Amino acid sequence: MHMESHPSPKISRQPLPRPLQRCWRVTTALLAMLTLGLMLATTACNKPAAVTLPPPIVIVAPVVPTNAPATAEFIGQLDSPNTVQIRARTEGFVDKIIFTDGTEVKAGDPLFKLDDKPYQERLAAANGALAEANAALNKYQKDVARLTPLAEKHAVPQQDLDNAIASVDVGKAGVLSAEAQVQSATLDVNYCDIRSPINGLIGASAVAGGDFVGKGEPTLLATISELDPIWFYCNVSEVDYLRASAEIQRTGKSFQDLPITLMVGDGSTHPETGKFVFVDRTVDPKTGTLRVRAEFANPQRLLRPGMFARISVDLGTRPNSILVPERAVAELQGNYFVWVIDAENKANRRPVKVGRQVGEQLLILEGLQPGERLVVEGLQKVRDGLLVKPMTAREMLQAVQAAQAAAATPANN
Repeated sequence: MHMESHPSPKISRQPLPRPLQRCWRVTTALLAMLTLGLMLATTACNKPAAVTLPPPIVIVAPVVPTNAPATAEFIGQLDSPNTVQIRARTEGFVDKIIFTDGTEVKAGDPLFKLDDKPYQERLAAANGALAEANAALNKYQKDVARLTPLAEKHAVPQQDLDNAIASVDVGKAGVLSAEAQVQSATLDVNYCDIRSPINGLIGASAVAGGDFVGKGEPTLLATISELDPIWFYCNVSEVDYLRASAEIQRTGKSFQDLPITLMVGDGSTHPETGKFVFVDRTVDPKTGTLRVRAEFANPQRLLRPGMFARISVDLGTRPNSILVPERAVAELQGNYFVWVIDAENKANRRPVKVGRQVGEQLLILEGLQPGERLVVEGLQKVRDGLLVKPMTAREMLQAVQAAQAAAATPANN
């Protein structure tokens, strides 16, 4: 789980706060008036000297390392922890469909009723055969009881007793066979009464009343899925897994302790926090990924199997991170860069590697060092090597206030 391997963030320009916007407009106007006055003075003196424009003003901010929240995001799919396909286990016509499509069912609730008349007849026949077998066994046992004392007195041949004893064994086997037939017929009758094996949400019926099912193979009748809890599956690359493992070891946590936030297709966040419950034992050599499963409570049954979703894993805090305003980062053909002002107040274009977005800021993984001055406003005025006048937002505000006070002084006199 690579905590920084996210899609490149979309760069959007965030405007300055309204007071700074007003300051920026006033300062620009004052500079324009100064330039115009200089040009008029040069023209009045008939001196063809070139007009030198002052360096453009840009607002800068120092690069300061901070503690940024470390997260990892992955895209995956929801699935039920227990999905059962209801199938016909015996042949028969669908007599009744008892449930309503798309509703919650409980374990033991009746779902389908198949025509069981043929199986009731077989059960009755099997019970009759069992009664006959028991009667025959009873006769054989009485024969043995009658012949045993006679054989001891040599009143009857020993062979007659032996045959009677053998008949008892045959009778017992006949009873067992008849009982098996009764059990088989009973199962067929019970299979005609189809009930839910679990609690869950049942889908639409796959058959209609009067359909003949179970011919040759178990016919799918309906599917039931358990929805609370719900599972989230995703495939994590080998590199992401190793990097995230290193981050977890740094914080002293385990995978099972990491809080997980689930975002669904409309961008909303699932109110329940999840946790990892399974990490596969091996990396798939074909894709180089590791299958991971997270579990979320779903008491409202809003999450359904098959939904695509995204998770954000809280890996703790990443110290000494560099966060810059989103408006300070420019993008050109998929490459990101910022403008840095050097000690000589010259602008330098600096390529950077951008990580995830944190609020209105972007995490810079490579390209910036603490203490450097970053242009946060006025990017359109600079070019590589251009001399500029850097000012912080506070300095800009103070300059504008001073200019406004100076402009208001003659009016008061």
